[in-house]
Amino acid sequence: MIDDTRGGNGKPRPRRVLRSQGPTSGPARARRAQPRHPSAGDETAAPPIPPDIEAKQLAPEIRRELSTLDRATADAVARHLVAAGELIDDDPEAALRHARAARARSGRIAAVREAVGIAAYHCGDWAQALAELRTARRMGSKSPLLPLIIDCERGVGRPERALELARGPEAALLSGEEADEVRIVAAGARADLGQLEQALTVLSTPQLDPVRRGTTAARLFYAYAETLLALDRRDEALEWFLRAAAADIEGVTDAEDRVSELG
Repeated sequence: MIDDTRGGNGKPRPRRVLRSQGPTSGPARARRAQPRHPSAGDETAAPPIPPDIEAKQLAPEIRRELSTLDRATADAVARHLVAAGELIDDDPEAALRHARAARARSGRIAAVREAVGIAAYHCGDWAQALAELRTARRMGSKSPLLPLIIDCERGVGRPERALELARGPEAALLSGEEADEVRIVAAGARADLGQLEQALTVLSTPQLDPVRRGTTAARLFYAYAETLLALDRRDEALEWFLRAAAADIEGVTDAEDRVSELG
């Protein structure tokens, strides 16, 4: 089986509210994080915002979405979103509390619902993440959320639904790195179903370019290597882990560690 606890996560997609990792390729998303069921107090109590957090740190396009709020509310919401972004990698549960505090003040703004969805995704609460990301899309979010939504469908145990979305008309319109993100999660859904050869085909269509560099390329090569390894094609897997390590100029995967293990 592919072990998706090992690496392959990516950088934020354009305009995403929080600093967030992209989807992974392996089966059984629940292996990465156990869903947390917060208490009622978590839902209602706004966490304190560190004094060095300022509203102006929020991306300008997101701040514009908050312009419909009164100034004091917009400032508080912005600061909660900034705090959530600062915490998302190291303490996603704290990030989720900040995102929920922002939602309590401005639940009708797409960027806020998106932030809650991303934070819930990082907490392994796939059902909440799916609901919030869908809501953000209905409210007009311009972020490329489809790969995360597909991955959440995997997380709640619906790989067939994930594949349906990956083959749908919206996915067909994507290109470049966004299309690659869908390839990664679609391959993961195939792996969830035990269809490793089909997963390999998804990852290699169109053909992989081994000289590519960057986060998405590294994650794509990493997923390909993991699938090869799951098929007991060790030498080929080592080759693609090496390529993932070369492509990973920002260090988002553990490809170098995998090379050491297999070398």
